[in-house]
Amino acid sequence: MHELKTFQEHLSEFLEKFDRLSGRYDHTVNNCSELEILIDDYSKFITSESNKETWEQLEILESRDFNQLLVDLRKKSALCVAIMEKYRALKLLNGNAEITDYFKNIESCIEEEFGSFQVTSESKVLLVGSGSFPMTPLLIAKRTGAEVVGIDIDDEAIQLGLNVVEKLGSGLDIRLEKISVDSLDFTKDATHIIFSSTVESKYDLLDHLHTLTNNNVVIAMRYGDRLKSLFNYPMRAVNGQKWELVEKVLRPDQVFDIALYKKKS
Repeated sequence: MHELKTFQEHLSEFLEKFDRLSGRYDHTVNNCSELEILIDDYSKFITSESNKETWEQLEILESRDFNQLLVDLRKKSALCVAIMEKYRALKLLNGNAEITDYFKNIESCIEEEFGSFQVTSESKVLLVGSGSFPMTPLLIAKRTGAEVVGIDIDDEAIQLGLNVVEKLGSGLDIRLEKISVDSLDFTKDATHIIFSSTVESKYDLLDHLHTLTNNNVVIAMRYGDRLKSLFNYPMRAVNGQKWELVEKVLRPDQVFDIALYKKKS
C-alpha cells in the first residue's frame, strides 16, 4: 500500500504543478522552461514500465478520489500541452527552434499514424485539434504532398499556427481554421481524419462525422488507455452500425496509441 500511496502523491504533485504553471501563461515565452521540463517528466512517467503495475493495482481499487484525480490531471495536462505548443511557436517565431523530448515523442509517431492506410499526394487530410504548433500538418504535407486542413477552437492557436506554417511550410498545401467539422466543406472530401488525443469530445465528434464524410474515409483516433489515460482521453466504444475498428497502432514507448476506424460496410 505504501507504493500506491507514493504513486498517488506523485500524481498530486504533477497536478499541483500543472495548475500553477498553466496560470502563469501570459502570451509570452516567460515561464516556458519549467513547463517544458514538467511535460517531459510527465511523458516519461506515463510511459514507464515500472509504473504500469502500480497503475493496475490502483484501477482495481476503484477509489473515488483517485478517479477524480485522474479526471483533473487529464484536463490540466491537456491545457498545459496546449500552452506548451504556444511556447514552442513563440520561441520559433523569435528565432529559437529547439525541440523538447515531448515533441520528439509526438513527431516520431507520425510516420505510422495511419498504419496500412497510407497517405499519398492525392489524399485530403483533416486534423481536429491542430494546436499552435501544427507538427502533423507540416510533416504530412512535407513528406507526402497531401492537402491538409487543421481546425482548432482556440483563436490564439490558429494565429500562431498560421505563423508557424508560414515560417516552416511556405508553399505547402496547408490550411488552418477556427471552424467546426460540420461547417467545413473539406470534411465531406477528406480521405483521412486525425483526432488529437487531447480533444475531449473526439468520440462524440466521430459519431457526428458519420453523416458528414464519404464512405471511404479513414479515421485515426489518438488515444491513451490505462496509464496513458493520465495524459490522453481514452478509447470509447463506438456505434457498431456506423463505425468499425479496423486496426490499432500500439506504441508502448510513445505517449499515445492510435485506433483506426472505417465506416461499417
